[in-house]
Amino acid sequence: MDGIALTNLGGVGALPGLSLQFVMESLATVFLASLRVGAFLIASPFFGGTSVPLQPRIIMAVLLGVAVVSNVTVPSWQSFDAMTGFLVILTELAIGIGAGLILTIWFSSALLAGEKIAASSGLGFAAQIDPDSGGQTPVVSKIFSIFLTVLFLSWNGHLVILRAILDTYQFMPVGTLPNIDALVAGGLTAAGSMFFAATIIMLPITGFLVAINLAVGVISRSSPQMNLFAVGFPISMIVIFVLLYMWVDALGHSLTELSQTGVESVTSVLEVMING
Repeated sequence: MDGIALTNLGGVGALPGLSLQFVMESLATVFLASLRVGAFLIASPFFGGTSVPLQPRIIMAVLLGVAVVSNVTVPSWQSFDAMTGFLVILTELAIGIGAGLILTIWFSSALLAGEKIAASSGLGFAAQIDPDSGGQTPVVSKIFSIFLTVLFLSWNGHLVILRAILDTYQFMPVGTLPNIDALVAGGLTAAGSMFFAATIIMLPITGFLVAINLAVGVISRSSPQMNLFAVGFPISMIVIFVLLYMWVDALGHSLTELSQTGVESVTSVLEVMING
C-alpha cells in the first residue's frame, strides 16, 4: 500500500503543466499587442467617454490584443532590451492616442457648432456639467454630440475604425518605428478643419438668427418701448426651436458626413504612416 501511494504521488507530481515563465511571456506578448488598440479606446470619442466604464475598456483591449496575437506575429518581450522596450511602448501608445485624438477633434466640431448656436440664440444659459470635458457645456452641444454618436454607430463607424486600427498591426508590426510626423500633421489638419466643419454646420441657423436680430434692432430703434429683452429674446427663443425642428434632417446628413470624414481622416493618416 505504501508503495502504491508513493507511486501515485509521484505520478501526480509528474503531471505536465504550464510553467510560470510561459505564462509571463504570454501575458507580456498580449500586453504589447493591446497597447495600441487600448490607447485608441481611451482617447477615442465614443469608447473613451466617461459613460463607458474603465473595466469594459480594459477587457475589450485585452480581447483585441489576444485576437492580434492569434493573427499577427508579435515579438516577445525578451527580444528587446530595456531602452528599446520603453521606446516600443511609447510608440504604441503614440499611435493609438494620436489616432483617437484625431477622431475626437473631428467630433468636437459638433460641440463647437452647438455652442455657437446656443450663444447666438440665448440658449447658452441652459448649460450643464459635461462629464467628458469636465466643464460646462450648453445643452444644444450635448444634444448634437449624442446625435453624432448615434449616427456614427448607425453606419458601423466604430467597427470600421477598429478594423483600421487592427489592420495596422500587419503593416506596422509591434517594434517598428513609424512616421510620427504624419501623425502630428494629421492632428494639425484635423484641428484646422474642425472650425471649418463647425462653421458649415451652424451657418444656416446663425444666418437666420442674424436676420432676426437685425429685424429686432430695427423695431427697437423705431419703437424704444419694444426693447431687446421684451421682444427680441422671446422671438429668438421661439424661432430657434422651430429652426432646430425643421433642420433635423439636414443636420443628420451633416453629422453623418462629419463622422465619415473623421474616420477617413484617421484612415488616411494611418496609411501615410504605413507608407512612410
